[in-house]
Amino acid sequence: MAEENEKKEKKGFFSRLAAGLSKTRNSISNGLSNIFSGFSQIDDDFYEELEETLIMADIGVNATEEIMDNLKAKVKENHIKQPEECKQLLKDSIIEQMSVPSDAYMFETRPSVVMVIGVNGVGKTTSIGKLAGQLKNEGKRVIVAAADTFRAGAIDQLATWTERAGVELISQSEGSDPAAVVFDAVNAAKSRKADILLCDTAGRLHNKKNLMEELRKINKIVDREYPEAYRETLVVLDGTTGQNALAQAKQFGEVADITGIIITKLDGTAKGGIAVAISKELSIPVKYIGVGEHIDDLQKFDPTSFTEALFSDPETDENPRS
Repeated sequence: MAEENEKKEKKGFFSRLAAGLSKTRNSISNGLSNIFSGFSQIDDDFYEELEETLIMADIGVNATEEIMDNLKAKVKENHIKQPEECKQLLKDSIIEQMSVPSDAYMFETRPSVVMVIGVNGVGKTTSIGKLAGQLKNEGKRVIVAAADTFRAGAIDQLATWTERAGVELISQSEGSDPAAVVFDAVNAAKSRKADILLCDTAGRLHNKKNLMEELRKINKIVDREYPEAYRETLVVLDGTTGQNALAQAKQFGEVADITGIIITKLDGTAKGGIAVAISKELSIPVKYIGVGEHIDDLQKFDPTSFTEALFSDPETDENPRS
């Protein structure tokens, strides 16, 4: 019975992922179906069409070049002649561009402070709320700090999410010093023996000097007040912005020691391949992806499941490997 429930849970998880990636999947699947059925042999034209389809999905030039080089080597090595036969090799080549280290979610296993940064409108507050709710449902004691104090409505929005998630919010008035909010939150986390402190911090990239100074002050307080805490810094990016999200991630990398990436709104774009590009270009793992509005639609990123979802059958949403 336990095994059957686990299978159902996995299928449900995969179905939500596949449904959430439907726009990207349809874009890639339609293109690939035409290529695999339209070519009778593997030649330069076949590879050129494949390359164009991947780039159109925003997988990025560098990642696409490596995928194609990898694919060509595997086709030659395995003496493959028919286009249809190299579909799995293509998937494997895409998966190889992404990796999530075994210790990616270490913050879940020990007292931790998680900084979350991102510009207005990317879904940062929503992602924090969803993550807080998921951690609470796993039995963790979670506290959230409203340290994005200069964005109008940010504290109220976060209050709504934390109330929904059933976790405690530490906040001050709008315009307060973010470092002072984090100071209060760190001490609350210690005194109440919280498992995880999630800090909603600013992301005003238009003034990187101010942002850098603000993050420096916050980090200094955490270092001083809670040196034993495990540290994590997640940047939230809007998947619908494609290559702009990649450029934004690079800019944040200049002002913060980013340990992981959350890509939101992948259900609203046909360019979900940006997850591949970001993984390849930054050498920073994508740790979560958002594929819908519900709390469970923020999912831990698994490169294999992600790639399989892009190639799954739209009629059944079944995992080709299941």
